Amino acid sequence: MGVGDAAQTRMVQRELNRRYIDTTQVDVRVIHGVVYLRGIIRTLRTHPEVDLERESDIIRKIIRQKPGIREIIWEVGTPN
Repeated sequence: MGVGDAAQTRMVQRELNRRYIDTTQVDVRVIHGVVYLRGIIRTLRTHPEVDLERESDIIRKIIRQKPGIREIIWEVGTPN
């Protein structure tokens, strides 16, 4: 992972942490401008009303707008 990839990975992680969802089980990697997100997102106990599908859409939109991001591979699910 190059220096730019590491900085972009940290940027994506910061964006995830700004949302009111549990992303502790999401693995984030950026390789040559392609963002790979894999794992499970959950609602927080303090914010059970959050719509995870809507949050997923917002996160993808925010990340796509960042400079240097070419593509997002979204392999993130929600618990059944």
